[in-house]
Amino acid sequence: MLRSLFDGITGLQSHQIAMDVESNNIANVNTIGYKYSRANFSDLLAQTNQIATAPQGALGGKNAVQVGLGTTVSSITRIMSQGSIQNTDKNTDVAIQGDGFFIVSSDGGNTYKYSRSGDFKFDASGNFVDNNGFIVQGWVRDANTGLVDSTAPISNIQIPPGLTTPANASTEVVIKANLSASSKITQYSPTYETDTTGAFVNTNGAPVAAEDMGIMFNGSGTAFSLTSAANGPGTGGDGIFISTDGGQTYAEFRYTSNIADINTTGTGAAGAATSPLQSDGTASVNANVYYFNTTEDFRAAVANWASSNALNVGASPGATVNYNNQGKLQIMNNGTGATSLSIQVAGITDAATAKNDIFTSNFLTLSGNIAAGSASSKQSQAVNAATHSASIDVYDSLGSKHTLKVDFRKESSSPTSGTSWSYSVSVPKPADIGGAAPYENILNPAGLISFDTAGALAGYNIPGIDFTGNNGSTPNQAITLNFGNINKFDGITSFDNPSTTSGISQDGYPGGDLVGIRIDQSGTLIGSFSNGRSFGLAQIGMAKFSNNEGLVSDGGNVYLQSANSGDPIIGTAATAGRGFMQSSALEASNVDLSKSLTNLIIIQRGYQANAKTITTSDTLLETLLGIKR
Repeated sequence: MLRSLFDGITGLQSHQIAMDVESNNIANVNTIGYKYSRANFSDLLAQTNQIATAPQGALGGKNAVQVGLGTTVSSITRIMSQGSIQNTDKNTDVAIQGDGFFIVSSDGGNTYKYSRSGDFKFDASGNFVDNNGFIVQGWVRDANTGLVDSTAPISNIQIPPGLTTPANASTEVVIKANLSASSKITQYSPTYETDTTGAFVNTNGAPVAAEDMGIMFNGSGTAFSLTSAANGPGTGGDGIFISTDGGQTYAEFRYTSNIADINTTGTGAAGAATSPLQSDGTASVNANVYYFNTTEDFRAAVANWASSNALNVGASPGATVNYNNQGKLQIMNNGTGATSLSIQVAGITDAATAKNDIFTSNFLTLSGNIAAGSASSKQSQAVNAATHSASIDVYDSLGSKHTLKVDFRKESSSPTSGTSWSYSVSVPKPADIGGAAPYENILNPAGLISFDTAGALAGYNIPGIDFTGNNGSTPNQAITLNFGNINKFDGITSFDNPSTTSGISQDGYPGGDLVGIRIDQSGTLIGSFSNGRSFGLAQIGMAKFSNNEGLVSDGGNVYLQSANSGDPIIGTAATAGRGFMQSSALEASNVDLSKSLTNLIIIQRGYQANAKTITTSDTLLETLLGIKR
């Protein structure tokens, strides 16, 4: 009889514990990162009144006769299932999606606690802490390497308030572009102007070399594409006739790619071209042939023909020829000894030469009369070179910004060896890059970049510059020019496409102040600075256990390692089975309220039933006591 009383007592006690567990679950239904628990019942040792016997002969075996002694709560299991993810408006809130725990410490990393609650914030000292004030553990950026080393031991995550990043001087400029190999271009510039001495100068006034007339373009960007004399004088070559005596005599001006054949003084071999006709229908006299290669050769040849009576009976000793700032060949007639000058221009055609209409039409506007001493002139159409420019801001050691410009200009083209372009680098004064005085801010001489017949980069001869800001920053700052890999198409190319820059970048930046922090899926705290730079400042560590249910609750949403949890396996999020992190989010409690309320009813009924066994046993005892009376 007493046994049934004690059975009921154990039932009451066990259901009371189950009620405590379930009530705690319900109490924490809104606790961030909470994992609900479950009480596990088991029976107590039974009293054996009769042992089991085996079958013997014709008599069958008998089972044991046992009477149970009640129940007990053998264990309380914490269910580590995933809680739902709730988005928040705080960028330092972090939720774990998957397995793993945040690591926090209250004593500078001597001991660790573990949590699923990612309600973090920065305190006044810049410590990354939870609501208990425990500092989140992880890895911080190394000031020397600029990297976050997740293979090092974990430590307190601290980001000093008012963090700034120093300026980083530019060390490399990377350009990805195409320099057009087409015969029709959209980007071009006038050929170099000639100064009062006849020397060629660029737009900055710096002296430059004359350009190959064979690869020049007209005013609308169409290539001259001049064909060279095949085997020296008398064997063709694209060009034009010019007459300065009313068509009585004329000169041939022909293109040659053979430097040895260049002749600008009027002593070249006579040509075999069909002569233009005079107004009376008679053939003109072929006076001489000039062979030119560059824009200067052509200018000098025309100047000699127009001003020398020894070469041309219709010449004007006062005639001068130059290129103006629009790239137009200009003939003036206001010098000493000037006489009236009459000019006629026509295209050359002979057995070895087809008329080059593009080149001829570019110089037809030279035709006409120029009176002696006249302020007027005759000008050709513009002679242009294929060009392209790219610019980017680079930074010195102080973080000061300087615009670095790279100007490309086509220099040569060959069906067998590909194309080449010159490139010049310039920066605004007072900065300089070692150019010749007084143009210290311009790369001089210019570099040369070449391409093979497939348009791949074949080489470039000036791989970098030494930059000095002349503003108190570190002088002779080496900046590498990265145009791509040789024989590859990963940098600058030369295809039959328009010239364009598809990408230009550099690695420098000015100093900046920390203006914001965000956290990515790997748990990296990425700082955004006022200079537009962003980089990792720290990374949150994660711990994984072989038995999560073996962790011991320590209050405040944290757990402690136990003998049955196993040692923590520490690493980064989203690696080795650890979950990933989601910022601006928190993991809700995994308590299912409907399930918990149902469990309350079950526990209540269990408790009532066990109480009933006690009252029933008490009634039986009263009956027994009544028998004695």
